[in-house]
Amino acid sequence: MNILKFFTAGSVDDGKSTLIGRLLYDTDSILADQLEALQQSNRKNDDGTIDLAILTDGLRAEREQGITIDVAYKYFQTDKRKFIIADTPGHIQYTRNMVTGASTAKLAIILIDARNGVVEQTIRHSYLVSLLGIEHVVVCLNKMDMVGYSETVFTAITDKYKALAAELNLKDVNFIPVSALKGDNVVNESENMAWYKGRSLLHFLETVDVETGAESDLARMPVQWVVRPQTEELHDYRGYAGRILSGEFKVDDKVTVLPSGSSSVIERIELFDQQPVVAFAGQSVTLHLKDNIDISRGDVLVNSDHLPQNSRLIEADVCWMDARPLDENITYLLQHNSKVTKCKISEIVYKVDINTLEKQQAYEFRLNDIGRVILKTADELAFDFYGDNKANGAAILIDSRTNLTVAALMFRAIAD
Repeated sequence: MNILKFFTAGSVDDGKSTLIGRLLYDTDSILADQLEALQQSNRKNDDGTIDLAILTDGLRAEREQGITIDVAYKYFQTDKRKFIIADTPGHIQYTRNMVTGASTAKLAIILIDARNGVVEQTIRHSYLVSLLGIEHVVVCLNKMDMVGYSETVFTAITDKYKALAAELNLKDVNFIPVSALKGDNVVNESENMAWYKGRSLLHFLETVDVETGAESDLARMPVQWVVRPQTEELHDYRGYAGRILSGEFKVDDKVTVLPSGSSSVIERIELFDQQPVVAFAGQSVTLHLKDNIDISRGDVLVNSDHLPQNSRLIEADVCWMDARPLDENITYLLQHNSKVTKCKISEIVYKVDINTLEKQQAYEFRLNDIGRVILKTADELAFDFYGDNKANGAAILIDSRTNLTVAALMFRAIAD
């Protein structure tokens, strides 16, 4: 049974938390003690029913204000699939939280209030989905009960969003009219919208194919640890342990070690107490090579037929996450998988107004700003472009003065 990671995005009060609560409630995925706490809560809907948003609004400030601030993760499963949901905040001041929650998702659910249609925050969230390369988008037109379950309203909003999706190059976009409050088309198909012939949200999530296979040839494994026991019984044991980011490694595959460029052949693969012939993305393994090569933590093992980029000057999209603005005069630490190197921001290319999508000339980045920069690193990085391989095309910036993560990076090009 595979796992689908998805996140929700939408304007404040569009009903993200209620939608997730409805998914959990109608699939019987709420524990008995949680259900009891819900029933005893003093937060009720106007008709006296349970306020399902409480299930994801875990912070006191969220419960008091009725908004989402931090990312809340929820887990549930059906007979067909397991799910990990990230309920992300919609307000512009929590853009960094949304980027964090969406960074590992395979699918995005964008909520639109049927009364308001496409608004500025819809444009912003859709831009972030495009920026993060999330290929599958479900647009849920929520609160259909408040517009009389009107097909005309649904059609008008979907037509407008399709134009936005084309501008942002969003390819797989699906539209579902729902009422999270009443349960229409969330888990069960609605009897109030006979004109809608599509699937309910849950049915769509259970059946959507999110396995693209585009990264299958790009075998990448950053070395986390060089295993060298040096005991009497394991005198000649030398293995390279790590988690495979993408692609697959097979016994007898020719591999290259970067940044040194040395090559060898895989002699053996260890996975716990097994020795499989092939290892796949997501597995933590130990690789043994036929040749003794100088390999250290931070080096990357890759298949020799599909080498990554190798450069010290990189053009990258950046989401700034720190209260301190970007400072071009200081040296940051860049962490790319297990590799940590010093770097400087050599140029700010532009900043994006994520409400209008306009690219603007900029001289600084502040909290929640998004744009593009050119980085100069102390060491060469073995990376892929983010659009080709997300797992090896992203990194974080760390302020060495505070040890805080200050930015998320997506590598786009080698700078001139």
